[in-house]
Amino acid sequence: MDLNATLPLAALAVAIEAGLGYPRALFEAIGHPVTWIGALIARADRGLNRDDQSFANRRALGFLALGIVLATAGGGAYVVTLAIAAAVPSHPIGVLVTALIASSLIAQRSLHAHVRAVAEALDQGGLSAGRQSVAAIVGRDVESLDEPGVARAAIESLAENFSDGIVAPAFWLALGGLPGGLCYKATNTADSMIGHRTKRHEAFGYAAARLDDLVNFFPARLSVLLVAAAALLVPGASAGEALRIALRDSRGHPSPNAGWPEAAFAGALGLRLGGPRIYGQIRIEDAWIGSGKATVSAADIRRALALYRCACLIHCCVLTLLALFFIARA
Repeated sequence: MDLNATLPLAALAVAIEAGLGYPRALFEAIGHPVTWIGALIARADRGLNRDDQSFANRRALGFLALGIVLATAGGGAYVVTLAIAAAVPSHPIGVLVTALIASSLIAQRSLHAHVRAVAEALDQGGLSAGRQSVAAIVGRDVESLDEPGVARAAIESLAENFSDGIVAPAFWLALGGLPGGLCYKATNTADSMIGHRTKRHEAFGYAAARLDDLVNFFPARLSVLLVAAAALLVPGASAGEALRIALRDSRGHPSPNAGWPEAAFAGALGLRLGGPRIYGQIRIEDAWIGSGKATVSAADIRRALALYRCACLIHCCVLTLLALFFIARA
C-alpha cells in the first residue's frame, strides 16, 4: 500500500467518524461491517467447531475459520477499493469515498455515548441503572458490582476500546488501506466472539486470540503516548503518572495489550482500576492497576471521558500531520 494514499484515508476516516459517527438509520437499513463479520464468524463456529473433533483438530479448524473470515473481509475490501478507483477518476475524491466507508471501522462517538450513559445512569438511577447500562459494554457479571465497581468497569472499557476500537483500526488503515482496516476489525471481532479460554473455544479460538494479541501490540503502546499527551491538556491529569503506571502495571493485566491503555488512564487520573472480578460466576483474581483511589464515581467517568476526548483529538491531529507530511514528500 502507498502511504501517500492510506495515511490520508486513515486521517479522513477518523475525522469523518468523529463528526458523523455511524448513522442509526444506516445501521437499521443495512447493519454494520462488524455485524456482517460477526455473522460469518458465528456461522463458522457452528459449522466447524464440533464436539466430536479432537483438541488438535479443533485448533486447526480454528485456523481455517479465521483464514476464511480474513480472506472474505480483506478480499471484499480490496474489491471495493478497486471498484471505487475504477468508478471515481479523481484520486482525492476516491480517497474520500473510501474514507466514508472506512469510518465505519472507527468507534469514537459510539464508545463515548455508551460510557457517558453509565455516568448518567449512576447519577440519575443509582446502582441498578448503572449496572444495566454498563452491561452493554463489559462481559463481566455486573450484578456483583457496587457503584465504584460499575464506574471502574466503564473506565476500563473506555481505555481498552480507545486502543482497539480507535487507535488500532486507524493504525491498520494507515498501513494497509481499507483491506488492512477490515482485516483488523475481523480479527478483533473474532477474538471477542471465540477467543476465550472456555471448553468450547479454548482450541477453536486459539488462532483468533493469538492474532488479536499480535495486531494490537503496537496500537496498545501507541495509545499510552496519546493518553499521556492528552493528560497535558486535562486539568488534574498527570502525563508523567500515565507513563509511569503504564510501564509499571500494564503487565499485571491478563491481556498482553489491554493493560497498557488501562494503566495509562489509571495513572493519568489517579485511579486504581482492575482488581478481582466475576465472569460467568467465576471469580478472577486480576491484579490492581494504578496507585490511586479505587472508590471511583460517576464524576471520575466524566474525567476519563474528558481525557478520552483530548486523546482522540490528538490522535486525529497526528494522523493528519503524518498524512500531510507524506503528501508533501510525494
